[in-house]
Order: sequence, then structure tokens, then C-alpha cells
Amino acid sequence: MWVGQALARRARWRWAEIVFWLAAFAALFLPAGRHLILNEIAILALFALSLDLILGYAGIISLGHAAFLGLGAYAAGLLAKHVTDDPTVGLALATVAAASLGFATSFLVLRGSDLTRLMVTLGVAMLLGELANALPDLTGGADGLQGVTMGPLLGLFEFDLYGRVAYAYSLTTLFVLMLVARAVVYSPFGLSLMAIRRNRLRASALGVPVHKRLIAVYTLAAAFAGAAGALLAQTTAFVSLDFFEFHRSADVLLVLIIGGAGWLYGGILGAVLYEALQDALAAVTPEYWQFWIGLFLVAFVMLGRERLTGGMRGLLARFGR
Repeated sequence: MWVGQALARRARWRWAEIVFWLAAFAALFLPAGRHLILNEIAILALFALSLDLILGYAGIISLGHAAFLGLGAYAAGLLAKHVTDDPTVGLALATVAAASLGFATSFLVLRGSDLTRLMVTLGVAMLLGELANALPDLTGGADGLQGVTMGPLLGLFEFDLYGRVAYAYSLTTLFVLMLVARAVVYSPFGLSLMAIRRNRLRASALGVPVHKRLIAVYTLAAAFAGAAGALLAQTTAFVSLDFFEFHRSADVLLVLIIGGAGWLYGGILGAVLYEALQDALAAVTPEYWQFWIGLFLVAFVMLGRERLTGGMRGLLARFGR
């Protein structure tokens, strides 16, 4: 009874959350030209949320999370090119395809130590990338999947050049999947995940079905990443081998480092800061922006992420109260 009350109390919406989402949807009315980067932020935030479910809450380390992003992107792109251009159907197919891959590979990922998991997840992403490269007639190979055209969203809203409809589509998907993540995290299932992360042996001794829990959350995280890949493919009308590349997995890991793992809004905060920093530095120094991002990350780690994000969480919590 006490546990249920505590979980219900944690699941309550704070004022800070409500204000955040209202501001995010209000950004739809910003002048044309800013929605393209807002769309990128929403997709990256969803990708980071998917990684946070396994890393921040279950303690599963991955260096190949881009495997699910790429699979979702190719599934949505191929469907749009050869079957139907309905974005929602492509989103559903990409989610199911990535979830299936996550379930199939979870039995390999959960074996061995953290180093083994790193190698297995990285290997899966590399295998899928090479497979896509080896099937140029289907995937376009190194040239990418071209000729992807999307129909109107819900049959009513055409994707515009300024990205307003794309942002609305990506933000709504992020919001819906955030509701799913909240329901999972603030439940006995989520509580068991945190117990597994802290001490897997003790959780098993208490009767928690460790492997079943980890397989379930890994499959769910893969589905979220596949949805992010579908959004990326549909809003850019292009899919390439780059979606499977290591830097995709590294970037989303950096986003979580910046925003904070084990906190649902850590991925969103990290995506906002990372994209804003990248956009600003690329505008000032187009040739050396990666150097400055690297310098920022070094300084960030040296100062301590907890000192910075902890202060942000404190401000949000105070504002929420």
C-alpha cells in the first residue's frame, strides 16, 4: 500500500512539466525557419529517451543503439517508397520492426559483462549497416534510399518546407511516448528495473524475474528508437547508411551525459542543449565547431555533471512546488 502511494505521488504531474510541454507546443507558432531545428531536437530527445530506459533505469550499456534507429528509418522509408506514403503506418511499422529486433537481440545483449554488451550492441549496428550496404537494389547502398515521398499527415496536413508540420508530428509522437515511459517508470515494473540496476543479484534473490524484466525494457527501448528513426526518415525524406554509424550512438550517449541518465527529462534537456550548442558553434565556426563541442564536453565532465544538472533539477522541482 505504501509503495503504491509513493509511486502515485512520484507519477503526479509537476507544474514545471506542464509548463514545459505547453511551451513546446506553443513553439509551433514561432516564425517560419526555426521549426527545422526544433524537429531535430524532438527526434533526438526521443532517441535519447529510448536509451535512457535501458541505461538510466536498467543499467544496460549500449554502443550500438543506432541499430534500431537505422532499422526504423529504413522500414519507414521502404514502406513509403514501395507500399504506402501514410506517415502513421510507416511509424507503426518502424516501431514494430525495431521492437522485434530488440527482442531478438536482447538474449545476446543480456549475456556476459558490460564489456560484452558493448561489443554485442556495437556489432549488431555494424552488421545491419553492412547488410544495408550489401543490398543496393533495395536500400540504395552507399547512395542512400532516395525517392522517399510522404503523403499528408492524417490525410490533411502536407509536410511543408519550413518544418512546421514535421515538428508538430515529431513533438506529438515524443509526447505520447513520454506518457508511455512515465507509466512504465512510475510503476512496480519501473521500480523493479531500478532494483536490478542497483544490485541484480539481490533483486533476483527477492524474486524479481530479472531476465524477463530486462528483455521487456530492452524491447520497449528498441521500439522507441525505431520510432525516432521513422520520424527522421519521414521528415527528411531520405535514409542513408549514416543512420547506422557509430557516431549516432555516441551522440545520443553524449546527450544523456549532458542531460543526466535515470531522469526522463534528461534526454530532452540534453537534446536541447546539444542541438543549440551545435547550431550556435556551427554558425560561428563552421570548420571547427566539433573542436569546441569537444572542449565543452571536457569542461562539462571536469566540472561535474551532477553539479550542473543537479542545480537544474533543483530549480525545476522548486518551480514545480
